[in-house]
Amino acid sequence: MPKVLYCRCAYAQVVPDHVKDEVLKGLCESETTFETVSDLCEMAARKDPRLGELLKDGPVKIAACYPRAVKWLFHNAGVDFPDSEDEVTVLNMREDAAENILDELIDE
Repeated sequence: MPKVLYCRCAYAQVVPDHVKDEVLKGLCESETTFETVSDLCEMAARKDPRLGELLKDGPVKIAACYPRAVKWLFHNAGVDFPDSEDEVTVLNMREDAAENILDELIDE
């Protein structure tokens, strides 16, 4: 079962609030285990070593923004980002509806 990582996008604020809020609410109401970070952009800017830990141990689904942006954030922080969608799936809260993202994140 993939790990779920939810980015709150606290500093850049480029993800619509209603989408972030609906996704977080849906995750909290589900039985899905997930980890929340306040802002992946900020973590990458600080080269936070925790970013590498987030991708360890199996597949990961990340609710954040554009997949290419997330990939380069990890790259900027010196973390190898897997090319395979079997290992990492990035869900785009900037453009996709919360319902669609939750369908991908929550295993029922």
